[in-house]
Amino acid sequence: LRWATMNRFRLLFAPEEDDAPPAQRSRRDWLVDWVIFVIAIAGGGVALASSIQHGLHGTLLAVDVILGAAVTLALWWRRRWPVALALAMLPLGLLSSSAGPAGVFFLYTVAAYRRWQAAVLIVLLGFALLPAEHAVHPQGDSLSSSSDLFFGVLFAAVVVAWGMFRRSRRQTKREQLGRAQAEEQLRVEQIRHAERERIAREMHDVLAHRISLLSLHAGALEFRPDAPPEEIAGAVAVIRASAHQALEDLRSVIGTLRDDRIEPRAGLAE
Repeated sequence: LRWATMNRFRLLFAPEEDDAPPAQRSRRDWLVDWVIFVIAIAGGGVALASSIQHGLHGTLLAVDVILGAAVTLALWWRRRWPVALALAMLPLGLLSSSAGPAGVFFLYTVAAYRRWQAAVLIVLLGFALLPAEHAVHPQGDSLSSSSDLFFGVLFAAVVVAWGMFRRSRRQTKREQLGRAQAEEQLRVEQIRHAERERIAREMHDVLAHRISLLSLHAGALEFRPDAPPEEIAGAVAVIRASAHQALEDLRSVIGTLRDDRIEPRAGLAE
C-alpha cells in the first residue's frame, strides 16, 4: 500500500509525454521569461511596500527581500522543475511577501505542465499555510483578511484554469501534429504501394516480351533443324541475350521492391 501511494504521488508530479522542456529556449521563450521576471520584480516590490506599511521592519524585512529575490531568480528554471520550485515556494512565502508574485507564476507553470491534481494540491497547501503567514506579516483587520481570502481563492482558481487551458491547447496541437504525421506516413505508404504495383505490371510486360522472343527463336530452331550454322548461332545468341536481359531485369525489380525508398525506374519497358 505504501509503495502504491508513493507511485501515485510520483505519477502525479511527473511530467507526461512530451512535456519536458526543450534543451534550448526559443526566442519567444526568452521574451516570455523576461516579461514574467520583470512582472514578478514589480509585483514583489508592491507586495513588499504593502508589508512595510503594515509594520514589517528589521530582520524580517531583510529576510523578506533576500528570499523574494531568490524566489524571483528561480523563475528562470520554472519550466524544468515546476513542482519542486512551487513546493519550495510555500514555506518561503511565509517569510517573504515579495515572493508572492513569483509564486503565482510557479502555480501557473504547474497547471500548464503537470496534471491538474498537482496544481490543486499546491493551492490547498498554500491556503493551509495562510494562518502562519498572517502571523508573520500583519494583514490588518479580520474583515479585510476575509475579503483577501475570497479574492485569493478566486485568483488561484483563475490561474489554475488558465494553466490547464494552455496545457489543453498544447496537447491538442500535439495530437493534431501526430495525426498529420500519421496521415502523411499513410499517404507515403500508399504511394509506395502504387509504385510497386506499377513496377510489377511493367515488369510483367517486359518479361512477357523477353519470353516471347525466347519462344519465337526456340520455335524457329525446332522447325528448322537444317538451318545454316550461321542462323542457328544467331538464334542461340538472341536467346542467350534475351534470357540474360530478363534475369537482369528481374534482379533489378526484386531489389527495387525490397527497398522502402521506392522510386520510379526508367528503362524497364525499353
